[in-house]
Amino acid sequence: MTNFILIHSTGGNPSEVFYPWLRKELEKKKHKVYAPFFPTPIGQTLENWMREFEPYWEFVNEETIFVGRSIGPAFILRLLERTDVKVKAAFLIAGFCSDIDLDEFKPLTYSFIKKPFNWQKIRKNCGRFFVYNSDNDPYVPLERGEELANNLGTELALVKGAEHFWFKKFPKILDDIRKCCQVKNFRKSV
Repeated sequence: MTNFILIHSTGGNPSEVFYPWLRKELEKKKHKVYAPFFPTPIGQTLENWMREFEPYWEFVNEETIFVGRSIGPAFILRLLERTDVKVKAAFLIAGFCSDIDLDEFKPLTYSFIKKPFNWQKIRKNCGRFFVYNSDNDPYVPLERGEELANNLGTELALVKGAEHFWFKKFPKILDDIRKCCQVKNFRKSV
């Protein structure tokens, strides 16, 4: 059985954007879905998020798929640096791995991105990477998504007009989970 771990954004929570819809779709197929609630914006640091994630390490194994949006992808990269388990996949939406040049977010994002990423270990610890960015995101420039995809050795999926992926549903990610990860129990009903 696949474990899905959903990582929310700055100022967000496990019930934001498309996460409730995705959780419902995954649970319909009997997959386990975990969605930690991280301190944000007050108390948002890498150290605090790692502390909050501690109980979830037991669900990280070769059948784990991470899904993260905004600061979530940077946090997932830090998790992949700290594990010796090769997870199945990581879906990184509106993500970045360097400064996004917005002064109001620097105090919230700096601890996640200040130290260089260990790209070799990150790539070693994840079977597949899927990077989604928009051409009109008001927070994360497309170049940051391209940089992330390049460092991971994968292609960027450009979702035109998606802004910061505030969708209530995101069918493309579910289709990619079905097709690209070959997750069991994901046959479409006929």
